[in-house]
Amino acid sequence: MKKTPYLLALLPILFLIGLLSINVYLYGDDSLGGSNQLALLFSGALAAIIGILYGNNWKDILEGISKSIKSVTPSIIILLLIGSLAGTWLISGIVPAMIYYGLQILNPEIFLFVTAIITAIVSLSTGSSWSTIATIGIALLGIGQALGLPVGLIGGAIISGAYFGDKMSPLSDTTNLAPAMAGTDLFTHIRYMMYTTIPSFIITLIIFLVIGFNYSTDISSEHINQMLNILSNNFTITPLLFIVPLLVIILIVKKVPAIPSLFIGVLLGALFAIIFQPHIVISKEVSGETESTINSTYKGIINSMSIKTDLEETNNKINDIIPVKYKSKNGEQLEMKFSEAMTLGEVDAKHPAVLESKNRGNLLKSAGMYGMLNTIWLIICAMIFGGILESTGLLRRIAEPIINYAKSTGSLVATTTGTCIFFNITASDQYISIVVPGRMFADSYKEKGLAPENLSRTLEDSGTVTSVLIPWNTCGATQSAVLGVATLSYLPYCFFNLISPIMTIIYAYLGIKIKKLRE
Repeated sequence: MKKTPYLLALLPILFLIGLLSINVYLYGDDSLGGSNQLALLFSGALAAIIGILYGNNWKDILEGISKSIKSVTPSIIILLLIGSLAGTWLISGIVPAMIYYGLQILNPEIFLFVTAIITAIVSLSTGSSWSTIATIGIALLGIGQALGLPVGLIGGAIISGAYFGDKMSPLSDTTNLAPAMAGTDLFTHIRYMMYTTIPSFIITLIIFLVIGFNYSTDISSEHINQMLNILSNNFTITPLLFIVPLLVIILIVKKVPAIPSLFIGVLLGALFAIIFQPHIVISKEVSGETESTINSTYKGIINSMSIKTDLEETNNKINDIIPVKYKSKNGEQLEMKFSEAMTLGEVDAKHPAVLESKNRGNLLKSAGMYGMLNTIWLIICAMIFGGILESTGLLRRIAEPIINYAKSTGSLVATTTGTCIFFNITASDQYISIVVPGRMFADSYKEKGLAPENLSRTLEDSGTVTSVLIPWNTCGATQSAVLGVATLSYLPYCFFNLISPIMTIIYAYLGIKIKKLRE
């Protein structure tokens, strides 16, 4: 097998970056609707051609693709279950109840700060950022929207807390994977992570506090009371509904795998919907039927799990409380009801009122399994691209000069960080961003007399937390789909995820808490 020239090995990456840039420019947030998937496939095809020209076998490339897709099978199943769970938790009143009680406790000033803390605690307990975002995160997003906060800002607070808890939890798969790759033990790894992770999270909380106290919304106590009345008039609100999310969290804490835990959550959500909200289950909005029968109940449950559920009438009542403000063509400040702006959207999608209200209508909506199919398509295309790059050896070829660059402790940690982020972008999977750099740099850290926990901490500070910031990465695509918020919308506000890799590099260059190997 001939050695691939470096620039040629890099060509598929440059080609992908070029296509993605064009897609973002032309499609904006809609670039995940198909254009980015095709960009990944086209770039993968280019990588396969280069690999074959330099001695790779097509059969081996195909096996690499199959292995790569197989690695995300659990993620795909989890995504489908999360779609179903969102639907049954909506029609059962679980999410509306969380919003109802949350509105009475939280206010815009402290909401972002409290959100980050709540998701951190739940994720620390469960060891799963995905489960935390799919359950508590969805409810907090609804509360934040009702309080008038931008969805990107809310998403950043949810993800920051969830990834802090995931990173520090001994139950987390990535927290176990990183020390295994570096050659240290779990609790040494967690203790050593505290030096960079806790300061990063404290800074994040301070930023959210500052934003909260300086952010003004149009929501008053009168508006909140109106929302509470609408929710209580349309749903049976009771603390008993919290049994389901608490049980799911307990199952995950007890180390029951995510798939059966979420499946139980879906079924219990359906059961509670029949018990507490039968009028919603059999409604035309959910079941598509006009009469109350066993058939309409069955169809209501199945529809909530599988396809889009939109409690439009109740949703519009809540959204109409706060008028949509927009400027006319001559600069005049105008107002319009949310429901009117949505009706206008069918005629003029670019009308200022429609654009201003675009992210306000998702409070009582769910896309079910169907809403996850686009994300699954993106993940499969991303894994095809990553599988081709790995099986053809192009990833290894690209990484060679990177290893040679690292001379000092600071440059070694910085290079490791950059490599983890690079693999998150190119291989589209957080596990690869931990495993491959872990193998690549293990000997380099030993040669420089550095303890393995330096490497394991760097892998987590850069690989784990940045995966959710890449739109076509399995984590970024998943959380965007679960929250219904574009990755590029929440990315600027994921302060913990952005600060963590910077913090670990600063520590390395300043020589803070850099443990040496014992003789």
